[in-house]
Amino acid sequence: MVHKTKGIVLRTVKYGETSVIVSIFTELFGVQSYLVNGIRKAAGRGGSKSGLFQPSAMLDLVIYHQDSKNLQRLKEFSWNHLYQSIYTDVVTHAVAVFMIEMLQNCLKQPEPHPELYYFMEDSLKTLDLADQKVQANFPLFFALHLAGFFGLRMDDNYSAKRNFLDLQEGFFTEDKPSHPYFLDEPLSGISSGLLKVMQPSELVDISLNKEIRKQLLQAYEDFFSLHITGFGKLKALPILSSILEG
Repeated sequence: MVHKTKGIVLRTVKYGETSVIVSIFTELFGVQSYLVNGIRKAAGRGGSKSGLFQPSAMLDLVIYHQDSKNLQRLKEFSWNHLYQSIYTDVVTHAVAVFMIEMLQNCLKQPEPHPELYYFMEDSLKTLDLADQKVQANFPLFFALHLAGFFGLRMDDNYSAKRNFLDLQEGFFTEDKPSHPYFLDEPLSGISSGLLKVMQPSELVDISLNKEIRKQLLQAYEDFFSLHITGFGKLKALPILSSILEG
């Protein structure tokens, strides 16, 4: 069957002399793998199209889809949206790479997830146009909201007494957990503030330094690893932590 859908590129690997296999998070079918033949040939009159398959690229796709196959085929592909800064600004690009890797590590089955797709689409577009203050806190906002799409949203029951964030249980508690996966003040209070943020523009009101962001991102990585089998360590995290503004 031939279908039209939108998609966000997650990962591309070389295949043979001129082809690639590309992992795409699609609006209609969730994460899928596609064989794209001849894309790495020397650029002809129209130029090379291999740039369309950079991670985070938003594409319009015409696809051949069969549920019984693990490797699908693309019939047509073109840009759906052109970014202003994700591919040209070092910090914006690093945040986008982090977001894509987080999403990829969460997606385990090729099933439709349209609400998650629209969240990802909106998040990348927002990041692309965000100012530095929003951009610096955006990975924290993204991680906490992404968790909700997998049934993992933390319960914001924080108070002066319940000020330990138990990452294993996903809520705040009065008693210090007996395991090492928790946050105490000030990181627990900051996390509560971040959980209250509904729009990225509100992130300008949260003032954090580079070290605090690094500790929070590492803790949120632990949270995902505890709850999603095979989530693993994020390769993008050390790079991101080192370049986010203080």
